[in-house]
Amino acid sequence: MTINRTITDSVKKSLLNDEKVVIIYGARQTGKTTMANNILNSINGKILRINADEEKYIELLSSRDYSRMQLLIEGYDVLFIDEAQRIPDLGINLKIIHDNTPKLKILVTGSSSFDIANTVNEPLTGRTSTYKLHPISLHELKDKNSVFELQNRLEEFMTYGLYPALLKYKNANDKERYIIELSNSYLYKDILELSSIRNASQINKLLKLLAFQIGSEVSINELAQNIGMSQETVNNYIDLLEKSFIVFRLSGFSKNLRKEITKRDKILFWDLGVRNCIINNFAPLDMRNDVGAMWENFIIAERIKYLSNINKNVSSYFWRTYTGAEVDYVEEKNGILTAFEIKYKKTRKKAPQAWIENYGNNFHCITHDNFWEYIMK
Repeated sequence: MTINRTITDSVKKSLLNDEKVVIIYGARQTGKTTMANNILNSINGKILRINADEEKYIELLSSRDYSRMQLLIEGYDVLFIDEAQRIPDLGINLKIIHDNTPKLKILVTGSSSFDIANTVNEPLTGRTSTYKLHPISLHELKDKNSVFELQNRLEEFMTYGLYPALLKYKNANDKERYIIELSNSYLYKDILELSSIRNASQINKLLKLLAFQIGSEVSINELAQNIGMSQETVNNYIDLLEKSFIVFRLSGFSKNLRKEITKRDKILFWDLGVRNCIINNFAPLDMRNDVGAMWENFIIAERIKYLSNINKNVSSYFWRTYTGAEVDYVEEKNGILTAFEIKYKKTRKKAPQAWIENYGNNFHCITHDNFWEYIMK
């Protein structure tokens, strides 16, 4: 089943009209190459497609020698570089190409933001349009599925995740086999290749601890003690996991009221299939004790994916006080705060009184019965 990715039209429009280097980055196996090729197949012109896994291109595209690169690109209307994280100093070389051939349309994909976003974007400041491609979102699935159908598949999505290739598998065993293979083959690949870490076991220990703590605030000090690392090292590892699109942080919201907790973050997973693989638990929801935490993680990730895909920028937080009052998810946009309670079954009719007194009553409760209103419209 072919799924139309929400950002496709924006990427295509930018490539054709903006005269900028267009960058698509995201986790491995999220469909970046497929989407890029679909866009390229729909436009006119002579296209040079380069897979940076091929050694013959790496030295040339990191040479900083335009006369040599010109021999490669001359006569083409579009340059497409896939797996661009393989090429050292690609950013400065793309700057050279772009400055010398500004009419050449350039499309780049890469799997790791700490390589693509930093070594590509920095030399190309003001010359790029950058897009993130996440795993499939429910908003994207809605084009070919009714809300009723998706509601009935929530357990599947929460258990095995939403990587595109999963959609072709019909039974649970095949889905489980795929997500295990994906995690084993790709989970640490960018981190190990593009950082000084050489032992995946340390990252795996940290990921297991994080996977068991979704929905809870994380103590870096406790993580460091459990793994036998310094707090600085743990923070650095979490930063790498974020930049590899495995996890993301949710910070505590505060207007500096003394009673509010802000020192600890929640760390959530972009994909619950990967999370469940890390803890080796693909049990049905009615046999689990972590459904509430999974649902909270799932909805927040889907909400952020949805907002990212439609290019709506908000700041995302959670909120809690030392006295125990809490809001699962908070969005801030143009000074306006919106609070969300996320409950799989139960509902709460209003926000905590401490929140209302300080921030107002713009409050929503997201449940199994109404989730689509917040992540699929």
